[in-house]
Amino acid sequence: MMAYMAQSITDIDRMPRGGPDASCVDRLLQTDRLEYLDRDDVDDKVKRSVIRALEWMGELFGNTERFARIVLDEVADVPDPKILELGSGHGGLSRKLLEWHPTAELTVTDIETQSVAAIAGELGEHPRATVREMDATAIDAPDGHFDLAVFTLSFHHLSPALASRVFAEGTRAADKLVIIDLPRPPSPLHIVRLATMLPLAPVLPFVHDGVISSLRCYSPSALRALAAHADPAIAVELRNGLFSPQVAVARRG
Repeated sequence: MMAYMAQSITDIDRMPRGGPDASCVDRLLQTDRLEYLDRDDVDDKVKRSVIRALEWMGELFGNTERFARIVLDEVADVPDPKILELGSGHGGLSRKLLEWHPTAELTVTDIETQSVAAIAGELGEHPRATVREMDATAIDAPDGHFDLAVFTLSFHHLSPALASRVFAEGTRAADKLVIIDLPRPPSPLHIVRLATMLPLAPVLPFVHDGVISSLRCYSPSALRALAAHADPAIAVELRNGLFSPQVAVARRG
């Protein structure tokens, strides 16, 4: 098993989304197809509709507040935390953090120019917020500049090689990296989840992207392999993940 793990992470981009130990069925439950959000041939109105739906769902099901609590728990012992949000999308999490923490400084980033412009329209004048266009795989900040970096519901967009870079960069630029993403359930449950979504995927862009997200999300063993490939010194603590979003807290030993 260990030999197979070592061989798998040598060529990390070939690793299944279910991890080096993924079953045969799990290896079939993945895709190289891109979400609307990742495609250059999709109208920006469609992309914005997906982002708005993500924001609405986050508020409806309480995910924005749940994720904010997770982040604030990780910096509870830091008086004036510097927090970097990667792949912010709609900026909802950073808005909640600024609302809940009276002294936190937020650097809110996304790789998409239009998303950055939309966030800047809401947070650009906030005295404790800086909005920037930034690639999560090449963080433009000195080593240890942030107390915490957080990447929510976007990690699955990245190929394994790029996802591994997020572990490397996030734990370099910040003391801790928190990744919150969709869970990858066992294959039978995964098939049921996909079956409930597929009928609406052709007509609802949000569901279309949800199906692809489900096929691209990483398992716990995959997250461990990605971190190990980035740097064997990176320790990863994994929480939740069967029916609720999985949380990975990474730091260098």
